[in-house]
Amino acid sequence: MEKKKVKNVFVQGAISPEFISNSIAKHQVKTNIGAHNIFLGQVRADVIDDKTVKAIDYTAYEAMANAKFHEIREATFDKFELTCMHIYHSLGEVKTGEICLFVFVSSPRRKQVFEALEYVVEAIKAEVPVFGREIFEDDTHQWKVNS
Repeated sequence: MEKKKVKNVFVQGAISPEFISNSIAKHQVKTNIGAHNIFLGQVRADVIDDKTVKAIDYTAYEAMANAKFHEIREATFDKFELTCMHIYHSLGEVKTGEICLFVFVSSPRRKQVFEALEYVVEAIKAEVPVFGREIFEDDTHQWKVNS
């Protein structure tokens, strides 16, 4: 696979079900693909110190984050036999129940998509400078700690 240019993976607000379904539908013409795997990160209504999260406000060092997403993408293509990969992450406020991260990998074979997807998602969580401020139902907030 040839090296690609750094892409902006960020979308403003939640990633809609329509966006996700359109992304999937576009791959029906790619008949060399035998398997897809998808990760959807959804904002949870965690309860912290008796307060319930109602949304997360995402921010990032966008240039640095996009470069890191690109590094992870290229490393994944080097490690696994993939046909294509798409990564999208929200910026701004995303309410509980809405999607904030969409990772979509495709390959001729199923085993590759399972392994590649786990690799990508774990690398994103560990390495990409994206920050979430949890907003509680009482409108107080705090910075999210990834788990």
